[in-house]
Amino acid sequence: MKRLLCMLGAAVVFASVGLSAAHAWSLEEAAKDYKGTEVKVIFLDRPGYRAAIKMLPEFEQKTGIKVSYEIVPYENTREKEVLDFSAQGDLAIALVDLVWIGEFAESGWIVPIADIQKKFPKLIEPDLDEKDFFPLLLNAFGSWNNPVYGLPFDNYSGLLYYNKAMLKAAGFDSPPETWDQLLNDYAPKLTKDGKYAFALQSRRGETQSCDSFMRFIWPWGGSLLDAKFKSNLMNPKTQEGLEFREKLMKYMPPGIVDFDHNEAVNALAQGQVAMITEWSAFYSTLADPKTSKIVNDLGVAPEPKGPDGRKPALGGFSLCVTTQVDDKRKGAAWLFIQWVTSKAKAKEYVENGGVSGRQSTYMDKDFVAKYPFVPPNGGIVATGCSRIPAAFRRVASTIRHCRRMGHENDGWPGDSEAGFGRNWETSGRHPEKSWLLRREKNISSVAVVLGP
Repeated sequence: MKRLLCMLGAAVVFASVGLSAAHAWSLEEAAKDYKGTEVKVIFLDRPGYRAAIKMLPEFEQKTGIKVSYEIVPYENTREKEVLDFSAQGDLAIALVDLVWIGEFAESGWIVPIADIQKKFPKLIEPDLDEKDFFPLLLNAFGSWNNPVYGLPFDNYSGLLYYNKAMLKAAGFDSPPETWDQLLNDYAPKLTKDGKYAFALQSRRGETQSCDSFMRFIWPWGGSLLDAKFKSNLMNPKTQEGLEFREKLMKYMPPGIVDFDHNEAVNALAQGQVAMITEWSAFYSTLADPKTSKIVNDLGVAPEPKGPDGRKPALGGFSLCVTTQVDDKRKGAAWLFIQWVTSKAKAKEYVENGGVSGRQSTYMDKDFVAKYPFVPPNGGIVATGCSRIPAAFRRVASTIRHCRRMGHENDGWPGDSEAGFGRNWETSGRHPEKSWLLRREKNISSVAVVLGP
C-alpha cells in the first residue's frame, strides 16, 4: 500500500513538473501569433548596431518576425524619425537618444513599458528584470518623468585608449592617471617624428560640445549652465577646463578641429597618435585586425582625473515601441526589443562588438577577463555622468517640442524644473510671451548640443 502511494505521489509530481514545463515562457511560443509580421527600425553605422544585426537571423528564425532596419547617420536620425512619426509612418521601433526621450514621450510617439505589460502580458519574459540594468542607464536613457519608455541599448562610457608600445618607447609603463600628467609629462615625449600624443574629437556641433568640451568642463568642476539655467561659460572653473583643452591641442594632429569619432579612432588604430578618449563602443573597432594596426598593443583605462576628480561621460540610446503602429507590430516590436537587450543575449551582444547595459554582464569574472574595456566601462556606468544632464534634457525637449508645434514665441507656466516636463499642448498659455525665448538666449552657448 505504501509503495502504491509513493508511486502515485511521484506520478503527481512528474505530471506537475511536466505541466509547468509545458507552460514555461518561451520566445517561440510568445511569438506564434506574430509570425510574418514586419517591424521597421533605424540603426546607426556603429559597432553596437552591427552586433545586433549579426544576431538578427536567430531572432527571425525563432519568431518568424522580420526586422527591417535602415542604416542612417546619427546626425540625420532624429529628423528622420520625427518626420516618420509626424506623418504616421511605419517605424515600429524608436531609437531614442537620451536628449530626445522627453520630446518623444511628450509628443506621444512612444509607449510606456507599463502599458505594453498590461496590453501584452503573455509577451513579457519572466526574466525581463529591469533592475538588472544599471539604474543610471534606465533612468537617463529609458525614462521620462518617472515612466519607463524604453530599454537601454548601445550604451557606452568614455574611456582612455592608448598604444602600449608608443608609451613604453617614451618611457612609460602605464597610462596617465590625471590630465595634468598627460599634458605635462606624457604629451611632450610622445609628440615627435610625425606622431602625436593625443587626439580629441573636436568637430563643430554635438561632437564638439558633448564629447570635446565636456571632457574638460566636468572634471574641472565647471558646467555649461548654472542653477538658474544661465550660461556658466565664464565661471572660473569652466574657463580653466577649456583653457587646458587649448593647451593640449598643440600635441594633437593638424586638422584636429575637424576630427569626429571615426577620425579619432582611426588615428589611434593606425598608430598616428598614442592616446584618445573615446566611447567604449569603439573597442571592437580598435581590437579588430581588419581595422586596427595596434591590436596587440591596445590598452584601455578609465579617463584621466581632473582637479575635481574623474568624471567621464555616458552615452547611448534606448529602444521603444512606437504608438503609431497597430497592435500586431507593437507586440512584435516589443519581442525584439526585449530579446536584443535581454540578460540571456547580453554576452553574445558584447562578443559581437556591442556594449551591454546589464549589470549581470559585468559580474562574470571569466567573461570580463576576455574584454579589457568591460571593467572600466562597468565602473563608469555605475557612477559616471550622463552626457546630457537631466535638466538639460528637459530644456532641450521643451524647446524642440515648442519649435515643432510653432510656439517659439509663447510663454511657459512657471520656471520650476517640474514645469519643463509638462505637456506644452495641455499646459495653457502664459501672459509673459518672452519666457521661452529668454530661456533659449540663456542657453545659446549650448545650442549646438540641442540641435535644430
